[in-house]
Formats: sequence, structure tokens, C-alpha cells
Amino acid sequence: MKLVIIAYGEALDREVLGVVAGAGAENYTKWTRVQGKGTGSGPHLGSPVWPKHNNVVAVAVDDAQAARILEGVRELRSRPDNIGVKAFVLPIEAAT
Repeated sequence: MKLVIIAYGEALDREVLGVVAGAGAENYTKWTRVQGKGTGSGPHLGSPVWPKHNNVVAVAVDDAQAARILEGVRELRSRPDNIGVKAFVLPIEAAT
């Protein structure tokens, strides 16, 4: 099993959740209004100067689903209107 963590500009929420659902993942945890700074997207700090926010989704999936999610995120990143999305995959050693 893998834990896929996706950080993205909040405007991509529908698309990112669509990627997760399209991979067959039914359960996830989402954090909203997260602050951060990406190389390509710049600061998202929720301030008057940097007003945007990020969201983060974490989803525990099997290896095949993780690969499908990564492919979906790569497709989002390749769009000309990419406003920031990045995925990370971590191994799950144990779960309750």
C-alpha cells in the first residue's frame, strides 16, 4: 500500500478529487486553506498580498491506484493553465 499526498491550488479541487475518484479510491482526507509556496505557483498564503490558498489530499491506496493517481496529477501538471499541483508517494508500513 501507498500513501499519496497531493498539494494543489484550491481552484483545482474538483479536478484533483476527480483524479482520486478515477483511480478507484473512495476514501481520503482533505485539508483546506493550507498555506505554502511552490516553485512554479508562488506563495499561497491567504494574505492580502498573497491571497490564494492550497488544499492537501491524502489517500491510502494499493500500488496500481497510486500509479493511476500519479498519472492523473502529471496530466494536470502538463496543462497550460497549471496553477500548482504536486503529488508525493510514501510507503505504508502499517495501518490500523
